[in-house]
Amino acid sequence: MTSPTRTPTSTRTRLWVVRHGQTEWSAAGRHTSRTDVPLTPGGEREAAALGARLGSHAFSLVLTSPRRRATETARLAGFGGRAIVDPDLAEWDYGADEGRTSAEIEVDRPGWTIWRDGPRGGETIDEVAARAERVIGRVHHAEGDVLAFGHGHLLRVLAARWVGLAPRNGRRLLLEAASVSILGWERETPVIELWNERPGS
Repeated sequence: MTSPTRTPTSTRTRLWVVRHGQTEWSAAGRHTSRTDVPLTPGGEREAAALGARLGSHAFSLVLTSPRRRATETARLAGFGGRAIVDPDLAEWDYGADEGRTSAEIEVDRPGWTIWRDGPRGGETIDEVAARAERVIGRVHHAEGDVLAFGHGHLLRVLAARWVGLAPRNGRRLLLEAASVSILGWERETPVIELWNERPGS
C-alpha cells in the first residue's frame, strides 16, 4: 500500500475506515453482530489512541455503526459528538452462528467459510455488499473526506466493493481491531491507499 502521508493524486472524497477496539468476543474469535458487547479495557485504550492518528485530519462527515463497540470507539477517539449512526455500517448478521467461533461452526459444517457459505439464518454476502454500497454512495455525495467506524467483515466487504471487486474478495483483507484504513483514489481509479494500520503498534 502507498504511504498515508503522500499527497493525494485526486481531489475526490476519501473514506477513512476504523474497525472498533477489542472486545472479549473479538479476542476469542467469536462472530459478533447484534450482540452489544462492550470494549475491553485494552480496547478502550486502543480506541483512545486512535484520536492522535485521526484528530489532525478534517472530516466533513463522521459515521458509525449503531453497535456499542463502534460508538464507544468513536467517542473515545474524540468523535462522539459528531458521529452519526448509520445502520448500514452494522456488522454482517450472523444469524444462528452469532457468538460461535469458526472452529465451532466447522464441527457441524466441515470446510465452512463465511465468505463462500455464509452464516446459517443470517445475511447473505450480497445483502452485506448492498449495505456497503449504500455507505459508498453517501461518501461520493460528501463534500470532503468521510470517517466511518465499523466492523471487520462489513468493512472488508466495503473495501472490496470500493475497488470494484466481488464482495468475497474481502476475505483477502485482514483487518485487526482498532485499525485505520483509507479508501481513496489514484486519479480516477478507486484504490486502497492504506490498510490495517494500528496506531502505536
